Amino acid sequence: MSEVRPVQSLLFVCMGNICRSPTAEGVFRHLAAEAGLAESLLIDSAGTHAYHVGEPPDRRSQAAAERRGYALAEIRARRVAPEDFERFDLILAMDRDNLANLRAVSEEMHHEKIRLFLGYASGSDDEVPDPYYGGATGFERVLDLVEDASRRLIDELRARP
Repeated sequence: MSEVRPVQSLLFVCMGNICRSPTAEGVFRHLAAEAGLAESLLIDSAGTHAYHVGEPPDRRSQAAAERRGYALAEIRARRVAPEDFERFDLILAMDRDNLANLRAVSEEMHHEKIRLFLGYASGSDDEVPDPYYGGATGFERVLDLVEDASRRLIDELRARP
């Protein structure tokens, strides 16, 4: 029987890496620091598409996050790279389309570590909705979902030996 490798690196993924995944990165990084886990984890985000490479998160994502005490301004969009599938222990997709996209471009041996982020959330939602074309309430909803899933994932990581 093989030993389960502890999670030491997490990659959050959405389509363009300017709304949902940088929000997840920033929130998770903040909450991991509060939990005393930040020094032991590599936390990053990326997009399945290269629409916004090098750009900061959407200003509306940044504003919503700042209102809750999370900093996103230093994050820059990047596209998922082939080496990410080797580098990260857990790759968390924001929705089913990006989950399918990640699995389509990765080797089957990596599929087990590619999951829906909201699989860790307490609610019935399984996808983080894309707020890009909506109003301010969409960005707040993303934060609600991301905070919930992040807290529960952190609890799970802390419970592991």
